[in-house]
Amino acid sequence: MSDQRRHRVRLEISREASRLFWDQGVDATSGEQIAEAVGLSVRTIWRHFRSKESCAEPIVTQGVAWEMATLRGWPSHLSLEEHFAAESSRYGREADAVERADTALAVKMIRLADTEPAIRTAWLMACDQVEREMTEIIAHRLRLPADDLDVRLHGAAASAALRVINEEIGAALLAGVDPREYADAPARVAHAVRRATGGAVGDPVAGTVDAAG
Repeated sequence: MSDQRRHRVRLEISREASRLFWDQGVDATSGEQIAEAVGLSVRTIWRHFRSKESCAEPIVTQGVAWEMATLRGWPSHLSLEEHFAAESSRYGREADAVERADTALAVKMIRLADTEPAIRTAWLMACDQVEREMTEIIAHRLRLPADDLDVRLHGAAASAALRVINEEIGAALLAGVDPREYADAPARVAHAVRRATGGAVGDPVAGTVDAAG
Protein backbone atom coordinates (compact mmCIF):
# COMPACT_ATOMS: atom_id res chain seq x y z
CA MET A 1 0.00 0.00 0.00
CA SER A 2 1.36 3.39 -0.98
CA ASP A 3 1.84 6.07 1.68
CA GLN A 4 -0.91 8.14 0.06
CA ARG A 5 -3.34 5.25 0.08
CA ARG A 6 -2.42 4.38 3.66
CA HIS A 7 -3.06 7.98 4.71
CA ARG A 8 -6.50 7.96 3.06
CA VAL A 9 -7.47 4.70 4.75
CA ARG A 10 -6.28 5.88 8.16
CA LEU A 11 -8.19 9.13 7.78
CA GLU A 12 -11.41 7.36 6.79
CA ILE A 13 -11.10 5.01 9.77
CA SER A 14 -10.45 8.00 11.99
CA ARG A 15 -13.56 9.80 10.70
CA GLU A 16 -15.85 6.91 11.53
CA ALA A 17 -14.20 6.20 14.87
CA SER A 18 -14.43 9.86 15.87
CA ARG A 19 -18.13 10.00 14.99
CA LEU A 20 -18.76 6.93 17.13
CA PHE A 21 -16.67 8.26 20.01
CA TRP A 22 -18.62 11.52 19.99
CA ASP A 23 -22.06 9.91 19.61
CA GLN A 24 -21.74 7.09 22.12
CA GLY A 25 -18.49 7.54 24.04
CA VAL A 26 -15.11 5.86 23.79
CA ASP A 27 -15.84 3.05 26.24
CA ALA A 28 -19.03 2.08 24.44
CA THR A 29 -17.31 1.92 21.05
CA SER A 30 -15.66 -1.31 19.94
CA GLY A 31 -13.18 -2.11 17.22
CA GLU A 32 -15.88 -4.18 15.57
CA GLN A 33 -18.19 -1.16 15.40
CA ILE A 34 -15.48 0.98 13.89
CA ALA A 35 -14.72 -1.71 11.30
CA GLU A 36 -18.40 -2.06 10.41
CA ALA A 37 -18.84 1.71 10.08
CA VAL A 38 -15.93 2.05 7.68
CA GLY A 39 -16.60 -1.19 5.79
CA LEU A 40 -13.32 -2.91 6.63
CA SER A 41 -12.32 -5.96 8.62
CA VAL A 42 -11.33 -5.65 12.27
CA ARG A 43 -7.94 -7.05 11.31
CA THR A 44 -7.44 -4.17 8.89
CA ILE A 45 -8.30 -1.66 11.60
CA TRP A 46 -5.59 -3.11 13.85
CA ARG A 47 -3.08 -3.07 11.00
CA HIS A 48 -3.44 0.70 10.89
CA PHE A 49 -3.93 1.54 14.58
CA ARG A 50 -2.49 0.16 17.80
CA SER A 51 -5.76 0.62 19.76
CA LYS A 52 -9.30 1.86 19.22
CA GLU A 53 -8.49 5.14 21.00
CA SER A 54 -5.56 5.83 18.68
CA CYS A 55 -8.02 5.81 15.78
CA ALA A 56 -8.84 9.40 16.72
CA GLU A 57 -5.29 10.62 16.08
CA PRO A 58 -5.55 11.55 12.35
CA ILE A 59 -8.72 13.57 12.90
CA VAL A 60 -7.30 15.23 16.01
CA THR A 61 -4.27 16.24 13.96
CA GLN A 62 -6.65 17.85 11.45
CA GLY A 63 -7.48 20.29 14.24
CA VAL A 64 -4.13 22.02 13.77
CA ALA A 65 -3.33 21.06 10.17
CA TRP A 66 -4.62 24.30 8.65
CA GLU A 67 -2.79 26.48 11.15
CA MET A 68 0.50 24.67 10.62
CA ALA A 69 0.19 24.74 6.83
CA THR A 70 -0.53 28.46 7.08
CA LEU A 71 2.48 29.07 9.31
CA ARG A 72 4.77 27.04 7.05
CA GLY A 73 3.77 29.28 4.13
CA TRP A 74 4.08 32.58 6.02
CA PRO A 75 5.80 35.10 3.70
CA SER A 76 8.52 37.18 5.29
CA HIS A 77 7.02 40.50 4.16
CA LEU A 78 3.66 39.97 5.90
CA SER A 79 2.71 40.23 9.55
CA LEU A 80 1.11 37.18 11.13
CA GLU A 81 -2.22 39.03 11.29
CA GLU A 82 -2.13 39.87 7.59
CA HIS A 83 -1.16 36.35 6.58
CA PHE A 84 -3.73 34.60 8.79
CA ALA A 85 -6.49 36.92 7.59
CA ALA A 86 -5.66 36.26 3.93
CA GLU A 87 -5.39 32.49 4.39
CA SER A 88 -8.58 32.34 6.45
CA SER A 89 -10.43 34.16 3.70
CA ARG A 90 -9.01 31.76 1.13
CA TYR A 91 -10.05 28.75 3.22
CA GLY A 92 -13.57 30.16 3.43
CA ARG A 93 -13.71 30.33 -0.37
CA GLU A 94 -11.97 27.08 -1.25
CA ALA A 95 -12.49 24.49 1.50
CA ASP A 96 -14.74 21.66 0.38
CA ALA A 97 -17.41 19.83 2.40
CA VAL A 98 -15.02 17.05 3.44
CA GLU A 99 -12.43 19.49 4.81
CA ARG A 100 -15.10 21.37 6.74
CA ALA A 101 -16.55 18.14 8.15
CA ASP A 102 -13.08 16.97 9.23
CA THR A 103 -12.48 20.29 10.98
CA ALA A 104 -15.81 19.99 12.81
CA LEU A 105 -14.93 16.44 13.91
CA ALA A 106 -11.52 17.63 15.11
CA VAL A 107 -13.20 20.27 17.25
CA LYS A 108 -15.37 17.56 18.82
CA MET A 109 -12.40 15.31 19.52
CA ILE A 110 -10.42 18.16 21.08
CA ARG A 111 -13.42 18.84 23.30
CA LEU A 112 -13.77 15.14 24.13
CA ALA A 113 -10.11 15.16 25.18
CA ASP A 114 -11.18 17.06 28.31
CA THR A 115 -12.90 13.94 29.68
CA GLU A 116 -11.26 11.06 27.80
CA PRO A 117 -7.60 10.50 28.77
CA ALA A 118 -6.87 8.39 25.69
CA ILE A 119 -8.14 11.12 23.37
CA ARG A 120 -6.22 13.67 25.43
CA THR A 121 -3.09 11.69 24.66
CA ALA A 122 -3.82 11.95 20.93
CA TRP A 123 -4.38 15.70 21.24
CA LEU A 124 -1.18 16.25 23.20
CA MET A 125 0.76 14.21 20.64
CA ALA A 126 -0.55 16.53 17.94
CA CYS A 127 0.44 19.53 20.07
CA ASP A 128 3.94 18.11 20.48
CA GLN A 129 4.28 17.93 16.71
CA VAL A 130 3.03 21.51 16.47
CA GLU A 131 5.73 22.62 18.91
CA ARG A 132 8.45 20.93 16.87
CA GLU A 133 7.25 22.52 13.64
CA MET A 134 6.64 25.88 15.29
CA THR A 135 10.22 25.90 16.58
CA GLU A 136 11.56 25.32 13.07
CA ILE A 137 9.33 28.06 11.65
CA ILE A 138 10.42 30.55 14.30
CA ALA A 139 14.09 29.64 13.84
CA HIS A 140 13.75 30.32 10.12
CA ARG A 141 11.90 33.56 10.81
CA LEU A 142 14.48 34.86 13.28
CA ARG A 143 17.46 33.44 11.40
CA LEU A 144 18.62 31.48 14.42
CA PRO A 145 19.36 27.77 14.90
CA ALA A 146 16.40 25.64 15.95
CA ASP A 147 18.25 24.52 19.09
CA ASP A 148 18.76 28.12 20.28
CA LEU A 149 17.22 28.39 23.75
CA ASP A 150 15.16 31.49 22.95
CA VAL A 151 13.83 29.86 19.79
CA ARG A 152 12.83 26.75 21.70
CA LEU A 153 11.11 28.83 24.37
CA HIS A 154 9.25 30.81 21.72
CA GLY A 155 8.23 27.59 19.98
CA ALA A 156 6.93 26.08 23.21
CA ALA A 157 5.05 29.24 24.18
CA ALA A 158 3.53 29.77 20.72
CA SER A 159 2.37 26.16 20.40
CA ALA A 160 0.83 26.32 23.89
CA ALA A 161 -1.03 29.48 22.83
CA LEU A 162 -2.40 27.69 19.76
CA ARG A 163 -3.55 24.78 21.94
CA VAL A 164 -5.39 27.06 24.36
CA ILE A 165 -7.04 29.07 21.57
CA ASN A 166 -8.18 25.89 19.79
CA GLU A 167 -9.61 24.47 23.00
CA GLU A 168 -11.36 27.71 23.94
CA ILE A 169 -12.97 28.37 20.57
CA GLY A 170 -13.94 24.74 20.07
CA ALA A 171 -15.60 24.50 23.47
CA ALA A 172 -17.52 27.73 22.85
CA LEU A 173 -18.80 26.64 19.45
CA LEU A 174 -19.93 23.26 20.76
CA ALA A 175 -21.71 25.05 23.61
CA GLY A 176 -23.79 26.90 21.05
CA VAL A 177 -22.00 30.25 20.78
CA ASP A 178 -22.78 31.94 17.46
CA PRO A 179 -19.82 31.24 15.10
CA ARG A 180 -19.94 34.90 14.09
CA GLU A 181 -18.57 35.69 17.53
CA TYR A 182 -15.33 34.10 16.31
CA ALA A 183 -15.15 35.76 12.92
CA ASP A 184 -11.92 37.33 14.21
CA ALA A 185 -10.39 33.95 15.10
CA PRO A 186 -7.34 34.46 12.82
CA ALA A 187 -6.57 37.75 14.59
CA ARG A 188 -7.01 36.05 17.97
CA VAL A 189 -4.54 33.34 16.98
CA ALA A 190 -1.99 35.88 15.76
CA HIS A 191 -2.41 37.98 18.89
CA ALA A 192 -1.98 34.91 21.10
CA VAL A 193 1.28 34.00 19.36
CA ARG A 194 2.55 37.57 19.76
CA ARG A 195 1.70 37.65 23.46
CA ALA A 196 3.15 34.21 24.12
CA THR A 197 6.47 35.12 22.49
CA GLY A 198 6.69 38.58 24.04
CA GLY A 199 6.34 40.18 20.61
CA ALA A 200 9.32 38.31 19.14
CA VAL A 201 7.14 36.57 16.56
CA GLY A 202 4.48 38.29 14.46
CA ASP A 203 6.05 41.17 12.55
CA PRO A 204 7.28 41.15 8.96
CA VAL A 205 10.94 40.19 8.66
CA ALA A 206 13.12 41.89 6.05
CA GLY A 207 15.65 39.88 4.09
CA THR A 208 14.42 36.42 5.12
CA VAL A 209 13.80 33.71 2.52
CA ASP A 210 10.09 32.85 2.59
CA ALA A 211 9.17 29.53 4.21
CA ALA A 212 7.26 28.58 1.08
CA GLY A 213 10.27 29.36 -1.10
